[in-house]
Amino acid sequence: MSRSHRLNELMQVLRRHRGSVSGAMLAQETNVSLRTIRRDIATLQAMGAEIDGAAGVGYMLKPGFLLPPMTFNEDELQALVAGAQWVSQQTDQALALGAQNALAKIGAVIPADMKLFMEDDMLYVGERPFVVDFDSGVVRYAMREQKKLKVAYINKTGDTLAYVIWPLILGFVDSRWSIAAWCELHQAFRIFLVDRIVEISGLEDHYPGNRRHLSKEWRNSVCQSTDKNHYIE
Repeated sequence: MSRSHRLNELMQVLRRHRGSVSGAMLAQETNVSLRTIRRDIATLQAMGAEIDGAAGVGYMLKPGFLLPPMTFNEDELQALVAGAQWVSQQTDQALALGAQNALAKIGAVIPADMKLFMEDDMLYVGERPFVVDFDSGVVRYAMREQKKLKVAYINKTGDTLAYVIWPLILGFVDSRWSIAAWCELHQAFRIFLVDRIVEISGLEDHYPGNRRHLSKEWRNSVCQSTDKNHYIE
């Protein structure tokens, strides 16, 4: 392992531990000697990392420090490429472009020898089958701005009903997109399957409360409830 990769891995281990962590634990997790840990800690401190502690006491990294330049190992790069491929194939055009731009920015700053791992095609993500003409950007915008959505939804009997919802989470489970939301009609949390939505439009009304807090309430309601009727039928 190169020295830059070793320093980066040490930083990642320090970030994972919220409190102080002993040098012995750092050595075990990074698979190096305790002497190397002490030397690398001193190097990071000289580079500007605020690491409290000392040998025999433990170390704790204060937030806000990044290692220049950006460094990744082979698995991290391939994970980023595979993730970007999935986003490009399974989401809307705005997110697909964002994923491609992110890879381009990473490719511009990593060493030349690491670019080979980005260009390696050992991982492949296929195109999504056409199921429904759905622009997830409409939902993502509504979630960011905490605005309501109006959806026309086909139920199991084939009837199309209108709902006003507060979108909380856009999920992809078992190859199907769904929206976890507060449903004003049912006055309860419900999950809407995207392939049953025939029309969706954003409203100017903001829904009350904080989306993140409501999302936690939704997760708690799913975990604690014995009622499995979370989906709109």
